[in-house]
Amino acid sequence: MVKVGSGTLVDERGRALPRAFTRIARDLAALADDGVPVALVSSGAIALGLGSLGRRSRRERLADLQAGSAVGQTLLVKRWELALGRHGRRTAQVLLTAGDVHRRQSYVNARRTLETLLRWGMVPVVNENDSTATDEITFGDNDALAAQVALILNARLLVLLTGADGLYDRDPRQPGATLIPEVRDHRLLADLDVGGPGSAWGSGGMRSKVVAAEMASAGGIGTVIAGGARDGAVLDAAAGRPVGTRFVADRRPLPAYKLWLRYGKPVRGRLMVDAGARRAVVDCGTSLLPVGLREVAGSFEAGDCVELAGPDGSPFARGISAYPAAELRGLVGRKGIDEAVHRDNLVLL
Repeated sequence: MVKVGSGTLVDERGRALPRAFTRIARDLAALADDGVPVALVSSGAIALGLGSLGRRSRRERLADLQAGSAVGQTLLVKRWELALGRHGRRTAQVLLTAGDVHRRQSYVNARRTLETLLRWGMVPVVNENDSTATDEITFGDNDALAAQVALILNARLLVLLTGADGLYDRDPRQPGATLIPEVRDHRLLADLDVGGPGSAWGSGGMRSKVVAAEMASAGGIGTVIAGGARDGAVLDAAAGRPVGTRFVADRRPLPAYKLWLRYGKPVRGRLMVDAGARRAVVDCGTSLLPVGLREVAGSFEAGDCVELAGPDGSPFARGISAYPAAELRGLVGRKGIDEAVHRDNLVLL
């Protein structure tokens, strides 16, 4: 699974960089020729669309972004068709919204479509359906989308190509900044300065890539963040050669359904529980019973995802509520009632 950022594919005037498409397509085709299924999440539609209209930077108005995407999607796909076609590889466009991931059936359908395209030997070019997506149903950036697609496909590796050579211990523009070659413990990242904006055309930054790597790791997928301008970056990453920053996959990955609960389904409410209930869920793997509830927050229906929080207010799990919020409030603290959240529909954070 390869994701390419706008800054790698488009210049500051919103014009395509043909050499970048050629370089990355060459790597993708080489992998495909070796029998490795390859999928691509490509940014650049908004940049190409607005650039073709004479705009010089990403606009903040949602209508501008949607219209720019509508213009640029065709331009972007044509670029990949041309670049991959030189190597005898066909492409297929797949547009997704966060809603497709939120709904379990749509999630499964997306997986079937992508798997079929890969089985046919095609290279799916995936992007968010920006022309219709709204603030409420967007992934936020294509790094998150790439991680979601990697999880959907149970990919072996996620490669995030960006303007930086990898993850540094501080802003790489600062003196003494050091490239981090490998990350095994994601908790150590809390002490790093991985903030900062993306490119003029992009919506992400290094932080969004680190979050994407954490998502992939939870599913047993390794991630490499590497410079998109480097020749052979994708091939080096796939072969395990030193390039950029490699995030080691979790040795105990979550099942696909649990991953969907953690990352794919939006949270509609919060259940505050007592210390005993938290202990039972976390340490003993039990279901959450109404007797352990202390408060129900939010408006949700049965089947919606809710967050479980302990006495200190810190969330520790997510799950599917068996009751609507209004009914569950009447069951707080009561004994002898069926599970509020069954353990099979619950994932620890």
